[in-house]
Amino acid sequence: MIFSHSFLLHLGLAATSSYVASAASSPKKETPLEPCTVRSPTTHAFFDLNPLHVLPPGQDKSKHARTHSWNATGYELGYNFTMNFCGPVIEELDHVVGVDKDLWKNISAYYKQDGKTYSLGLQNSAPLFRGRKLVLNYTDGSPCDADAGKRSHTVNDIMNRELVGKPKGDQNDDDDDDEDDDSRKKPSKKPSSSVRRKNTIISMLCDRDPLSPLLTLSFVGSPDECTYVFEGRSSAVCGGVEAAKQTLSPSGVFGVIAFIALLVYLVGGCVYSRMVLNQRGWRQLPNYALWAGMFGFFKDIFIILTSSCTRCFPSRRGYSRVNGYGGSGSRGRGRGDSDAENRLIDELNEEWED
Repeated sequence: MIFSHSFLLHLGLAATSSYVASAASSPKKETPLEPCTVRSPTTHAFFDLNPLHVLPPGQDKSKHARTHSWNATGYELGYNFTMNFCGPVIEELDHVVGVDKDLWKNISAYYKQDGKTYSLGLQNSAPLFRGRKLVLNYTDGSPCDADAGKRSHTVNDIMNRELVGKPKGDQNDDDDDDEDDDSRKKPSKKPSSSVRRKNTIISMLCDRDPLSPLLTLSFVGSPDECTYVFEGRSSAVCGGVEAAKQTLSPSGVFGVIAFIALLVYLVGGCVYSRMVLNQRGWRQLPNYALWAGMFGFFKDIFIILTSSCTRCFPSRRGYSRVNGYGGSGSRGRGRGDSDAENRLIDELNEEWED
């Protein structure tokens, strides 16, 4: 028995050491991040902005689910802002200026002014770090106003400039030189054909005050009414440790442990019975006598239960007695059975008296 226990112990240690060695030799792969999460490149802290994501009505199963997106006051601009984090706003939008209708369902920030809806960018579920600042950026909104933030950069043609310190009549002397420069490309006076679009920058800050709301969203400013800067304070922005994904439930983990223990018990016991005790067949199983006794016990219980249940049902023999009651054959068999019983009783009485 001591050899059996030591053998099983060595077997378990060998299996554990091989598993640890294989796990150590395999390279560690970095799991891809979930949407709306980011890991700090400096502190390696894990940030999850999913608690700030407002789900559409009917999809959020929480007790106090929000029924509208987050809002921020525009103050001197004369309009307020509505936005969501890592997803589109849950409000229904229509007639968005300068945005295709197919993209209206992907707008994450907008404002309304003079009965028109302006997009501040499409959804983005990839926050990033600018140094030590956590930033969320929305781009490709409505076109910026041509007059807002316009910077006049007039390009003057060098041909129209007047030479300083030279009489006007002498300008004709340079015609030959100008003809030599005709092949040179003149600078274009037309502005760039690319259209600037409104975008949003949200700087996220940690708020550890337990009495503060989940999010405090503030409008910082917009220098040209094309780029809008916001500041969001929330406890969800406080970095933490990434929770490991558990692929198995607690019952599944317990089942795996029990299966491994049973497998080690069977394999180790069979090897011990075969190599040491020289057992063959079913007797190789560990504790064969115990399992055989338990099997016999349950077998006897099953037989007792089935035999007691069969008494509740009429048998063919009973029907034959009823059908043959009053016949000569039946009376003969009945008399013979009673005589045999009487003789048996007499023999038992004689043995008991002796």
